[in-house]
Amino acid sequence: MPMATTTDNYKKHTHRNPIQRLLLWNFFRNLANLISKQQAVDSILDVGCGEGFTLNRLREKGIGKKLEGVEYSEAAIELGKKTYPEIKISQGSIYDLPYKDNSFDLVLCTEVLEHLEEPEKALRELVRVSKKYLAISVPNEPFFMFAQLVRGKNWSRLGNDIEHINHWTMFGFPEFVQKNAGTNIKILSKRFPFAWTMLFLEK
Repeated sequence: MPMATTTDNYKKHTHRNPIQRLLLWNFFRNLANLISKQQAVDSILDVGCGEGFTLNRLREKGIGKKLEGVEYSEAAIELGKKTYPEIKISQGSIYDLPYKDNSFDLVLCTEVLEHLEEPEKALRELVRVSKKYLAISVPNEPFFMFAQLVRGKNWSRLGNDIEHINHWTMFGFPEFVQKNAGTNIKILSKRFPFAWTMLFLEK
C-alpha cells in the first residue's frame, strides 16, 4: 500500500494561511500553558492525535517525559511516523483504548468529539485511562463556523465543517462534560482561544 501523501488534518497544520497559523498558534499556546501549570505530568496520551502535531509541540516545550498517541486513521499514522518518527503513535479506537485504567497522568483529546456519533461513550473512555488530568477541546460554536468563513472555507454550509456532527457552545460543552464524565471529575479551568472551547479536568 502506498504511503498517504496528506490528510485534512495535515493540511490544516501545514497551511500557509496567516490567519489559520495565528489561530493554531494561539490554541497551542493556551494548551501548553494549562498543562505546564500542573504538577507531575510525566505521562501524556493524545487520543485522536492525527499525525502527532500536538505531541510534537509539547515535546519541543519539554512538557511530559512519556508521550504517546492513539489514532484511528491509518493514513494519519503513516504520515505521523514519517513526519515525527520519534513519537509513538498506535492504531486504536477512542471507544476502546488499548490501555489499562489510570494509565496516564494526562489524557488529551483535541478536535475529536465533534466528529463522533457517541461522544458520551468516548468521554467515559478518556476518563477511564486518565490517572490525574484530562484536557479536551472542541470547536466553540458559532464562532468556529465564523472563523471558517473568514478563512474562505465551507461557504455553501455557512462555515460548518461537513465532518462535524456535534456542535457545542462555550456553555453547552462544559455542561456536556459535567453530565457525562462522572461525578468524580472536576473542571479546573476553562479557556476560549478563538474559536475553540478548551477544558482542563481533574480526576
